[in-house]
Amino acid sequence: MTTTLILVIGVLVVLASVYVSWRAGRLDRLHIRLEAAQAALDAALLRRAAVSLELAGSRILDPATSLVLAAAAHEARTSGPEEREHAESDLSKTLRAVVDQERFDEKLTEHLAGPALMKELDTAVAKVVYSRRFFNNAVAVTRRAQRRWLARTLRLAGHTDYPQFFEIDDAPPESLAAE
Repeated sequence: MTTTLILVIGVLVVLASVYVSWRAGRLDRLHIRLEAAQAALDAALLRRAAVSLELAGSRILDPATSLVLAAAAHEARTSGPEEREHAESDLSKTLRAVVDQERFDEKLTEHLAGPALMKELDTAVAKVVYSRRFFNNAVAVTRRAQRRWLARTLRLAGHTDYPQFFEIDDAPPESLAAE
């Protein structure tokens, strides 16, 4: 009887340790996915700012519009973690104001590089939208896994904080969204 009891308890301990190990591994993989999504989002945001700076310096826009766009793109590229969401939202608003202004398409067709630059901007804006959605999805899944009873009790996530969502106004300009 005691041999059977010891054997059952041993099997339960092994199964429990395998389950805890699996949960810890899953949490680790979620954190790796989160880091990859963060890197992709950072790359997409930097690319959008670079294309915006290229558009500002292309002489397609009038000087005042170029200056406003360049300032917003520069602010988005150089902002710190605390003000990044605000700076990126400002860049989105500025892009909408620039691209959706009257006769913008006419100005583009007058320049040889205009259509190619707009296609590049459209791609960069779309990548920001998709990268942010993917990142926020990874944050939600990771937070849900970290909040589980077993993960909290056994500190499977270590001392890491809950990841934070990246909330910005990333709506594309109407003329780019319509294409």
